[in-house]
Amino acid sequence: MPTDTKRVRGPEVSQSPSVFQCKPAAALPSCGVRADGRQRDQLDVRPVFVRCGLVSQAKGSAYIEAGNTKLMCCVYGPRETKRKDETDMKCGRLTADMRFAPFSCPERGSWIQSSQDKDFSLMLLESLQPAVCLHKYPRSQIEVNVMVLENSGSVLAHAITCASLALADAGIEMYDLVLGCSIRQDGASYVVDPTYVEENSCGSASEENQGGLTVAFLPSLNQISGLQSDGEMTKESLTDGIRTCIEGCYKLYPVVQQALAKAVRKAAPPPSES
Repeated sequence: MPTDTKRVRGPEVSQSPSVFQCKPAAALPSCGVRADGRQRDQLDVRPVFVRCGLVSQAKGSAYIEAGNTKLMCCVYGPRETKRKDETDMKCGRLTADMRFAPFSCPERGSWIQSSQDKDFSLMLLESLQPAVCLHKYPRSQIEVNVMVLENSGSVLAHAITCASLALADAGIEMYDLVLGCSIRQDGASYVVDPTYVEENSCGSASEENQGGLTVAFLPSLNQISGLQSDGEMTKESLTDGIRTCIEGCYKLYPVVQQALAKAVRKAAPPPSES
């Protein structure tokens, strides 16, 4: 068999990096301090870093980083729709595409869009659509592209916030910004802004009331534009979870406002000397 001369062969005594990888626990403790030092059953979100206008080729762009979760969003348009049969004379068309980079998760993925990517793209579109003034852009199309650079939990909630920032940075008329927040319910306890390990950990088989919840919220209008839940949660837990997510969105709102104000000041022309 011929030798592949283009491949860099490792030493014969080397071992795969997966051998040294720390595997997540099958079940996380339902009490006490979380692995990253945050408290359970409290509105304790990860510190967020936000920046707008990083991609010069796009009409608007945004980057968000929450813990180890990192996302980039680019907005293109408004521009003419590619297909004439999709043209609407009264309002524009909004499209959303969300993809995971192959290196974003502990298990390496592919560039081909998976079923999870399509589900997240649909949830992202449904959360953003009520906030965009599409009637201002007839016969036009606005494209929102989100790339997950690293998935460390709560990726859908942060994708909603990042896409909303990119739309605002692109100058798209909106009724309000859209902020996202998520929780994970584990029996009588819950965690806000869960990490990747907390989202994929297996709860106790004997306990009920297990599930996750993501809320897209318009803070100025005090309205919910999107809601996604999975698992089995009681009515009381679902109501309390929605209320907690809304409080988390309000906690994130000043950070987003400061990032947008900083981007506007940076893009504004210097004052003319008279």
